[in-house]
Amino acid sequence: MLTFLRSLLFSAGMLVTVIAYGALVPLVAVFPFQRRYAFTRHWARLNLRWLELTCGVYYRVIGRENLPDHPVVVLSKHQSTWETLVFQELFPPLVWVMKRELLWLPFFGWGLAMGRPIAIDRGAGRRAMEQMLSQGKQRLDDGLWVVIFPEGTRMRPGERGRYRPGGALLAVHAGVPVLPVAHNAGELWGKRQFLKRPGTITVAIGEPISTSGRDASDVLKDAQEWIENTQAGILPAARCRALGTSAKN
Repeated sequence: MLTFLRSLLFSAGMLVTVIAYGALVPLVAVFPFQRRYAFTRHWARLNLRWLELTCGVYYRVIGRENLPDHPVVVLSKHQSTWETLVFQELFPPLVWVMKRELLWLPFFGWGLAMGRPIAIDRGAGRRAMEQMLSQGKQRLDDGLWVVIFPEGTRMRPGERGRYRPGGALLAVHAGVPVLPVAHNAGELWGKRQFLKRPGTITVAIGEPISTSGRDASDVLKDAQEWIENTQAGILPAARCRALGTSAKN
């Protein structure tokens, strides 16, 4: 019951911030990208702190020293809404590759639209891939990171989906490395689950994977092996008493 009440309090607070920040989007949208991004990043950080306060969900980072000082394509496990918040705190300004339907959501979608996302029609086949490669290279050339969930959807802890080649193709096409990321957020904030369980999420960041002179399939294979092997090592550790570990650790 306590977990339910704390989850309800978090959800209510998050909804309030979505509406409040979303209502300000028409005013913020006229500013340059960096200021728009700072606005949405502030919203993400606010909700991460609210999650810690209400639900006792903290996180720790392994491999922070692997973060490069230049744009990359991030290939990450997708288990939860949580990583879409924390990536905005952990990484430099980034854009998402997402299904375009998300932009149609009231308030939340308006905020997404300000962030120069690569919003694709999954049913468009080859045209969607061409759009992703073209717009993705443009974003990378502009100094932005690109985040792609190669399995295409949220997976439950321990599950593995088919890794799609789009992210690796973009990295090879743009001549930038791939940054593999693993985490166990799904143990505390699961797929389509209302309850947020207290504990400490582990985010693991691997060494950048070079794409120079390499085939996209080989790059994808290396990223998948690192992510899945790392997942196996961190999955059992999240559901424990919150130890006060935060983004500063």
